[in-house]
Order: sequence, then C-alpha cells, then structure tokens
Amino acid sequence: MSKETCILTTKDFTILEAMRDNPLVRDDRLVPLIKRKIGTAIVVFREDLAQGVASLSSRVTFRVNGGQADTRVLSTGSVNAPVGMFLPVTTMRGLALLGLSEGQEITVTAADGHEEQILLERVDYQPETARRERHAMGGLSSVPTKPRLQMISGGLRQVRPMLAVPLNGDDDPGPSAA
Repeated sequence: MSKETCILTTKDFTILEAMRDNPLVRDDRLVPLIKRKIGTAIVVFREDLAQGVASLSSRVTFRVNGGQADTRVLSTGSVNAPVGMFLPVTTMRGLALLGLSEGQEITVTAADGHEEQILLERVDYQPETARRERHAMGGLSSVPTKPRLQMISGGLRQVRPMLAVPLNGDDDPGPSAA
C-alpha cells in the first residue's frame, strides 16, 4: 500500500462523495483533501475492513507533528457531546485520519497555512471489528432480533386489584351511598 492510499468502507466513501459534491462545504481546504482521499481510496465492504483502519465511529489515537498523543472518535459532524471527545471528518484532522491504517502518516495544510504531519498511532476501537467479534461469538445475528416476550402461567393471580380513585381527588361517594 502506498503512502497516499486510504481504505474506506462503502459508507465512508459515499459520505466523502456527498461532501465533495455539496456546495455548502464551507472550508475550501477540505475539498482538495476529499478529492485526494477519493482518488486514492481502496473501497471495501464493512465486513472486509481490516482491523487497524480508521473508519467513521472509530476511536483513534494520533499525533500531530510528533506532539502529544490525542484520542478522539471520528464522527460525521458536530456532535452534542463532551468537548474533545469527537473529531468530525468535516475538519482537516478528522478528514485526514479517515481511511488511514495504524502507523500511516499524512501531511495536510492547517488553517494557519503551515503543514501538519498527522500520524495514526492506533485504532483503539473500530465498529466493524467489534461487529465481527460479536458475530464470531454468536452474539449478533445478521438480522436484528426483537425482544422476546415470555408468558408466565398464573401470573395474573399475583396482581392485586387496583382501587378506582376519582380524578378530582374527592372520595365522598355522595348522597346515594347514605
């Protein structure tokens, strides 16, 4: 795999295509990187995505210019969650990390015009790998199952009868009860 190659799931690739074609993408620096990613992408089904590749919803640990390691979850956009937990692919760093393999680096131009060297150290969690592991353990079928309803014989005998109380809070039965 060349230094520029990225591996994308069909879903991730489609999202990048939509971003590229969206006239409302406000950051002009993103468009060349989106085109670069699309042009060098190896597209795979989510079941075939190798472990250690950053995909959407992956928790990744990375370094910028050899600095301190940072861990974030790659997301599709702004998320109402604790600050610093997510890294949207609508940002330069988030987009740069999408599709990289562990140990792979990419160079991008930051907002201030300086180049940033971004290294993907490791993928701490990848939803596709977690899904395969659940399948292997027999914990997830390909079709989502509904919660099961279990009938218990004689269950109603244990229920106490409810007393009716008027909604207005008046428990006086009135003159007819006298």
